[in-house]
Amino acid sequence: MSRRIVGPEIERLIQLLAKMPGLGPRSARRAALHLIKKKEQLFEPLSAAMADALDRVRVCSVCGNVDTADPCTICTDPCREAGVLIVVEEVADLWALERASAMNVRYHVLGGTLSPLDGVGPDDLNIKGLVGRVAEGGVSEVILAVNATVEGQATAHYIIDQMAGMDVKVTRLAHGVPVGGELDYLDEGTLAAALKSRTSF
Repeated sequence: MSRRIVGPEIERLIQLLAKMPGLGPRSARRAALHLIKKKEQLFEPLSAAMADALDRVRVCSVCGNVDTADPCTICTDPCREAGVLIVVEEVADLWALERASAMNVRYHVLGGTLSPLDGVGPDDLNIKGLVGRVAEGGVSEVILAVNATVEGQATAHYIIDQMAGMDVKVTRLAHGVPVGGELDYLDEGTLAAALKSRTSF
């Protein structure tokens, strides 16, 4: 039986940090200790920033990005090419592509991929929103930048079927993206090259 060595507030902080991606129990304990040690320089500003984000962050009703405005900064940027949409699985993928700075276009976040085994069907994703945006007109190309996984490719094929008959060019990322790879883990150079050498689906 392990003995409690910290109060319940610190234990709760550690448990919540351990739920973050990439942080296990040991890393969470180290992070908690670092925050406590740097209370005034880091902990208090972080707490204020998190409270502010909780109050102000919204999901964009147009593309699914997260921002403090709805529509988001990307959707309302007049300098972006509105005729090209890059379709991604998650917001992290959108951010990865933006870091690559390869194209100045707009995006559409699906919110995941089709996965019947996990109970994720078309109605659980933002596919209807994508088809609706294309149907409204003004979109000349849809770039399917989904991960090169079985689920990602199945989702891409489903989207292509849904847009059959629409006057839009559908492309995908070049094969420079490794099979089984995820966009958020790729370097900016690989992402930029993959976008520039995209091919018809």
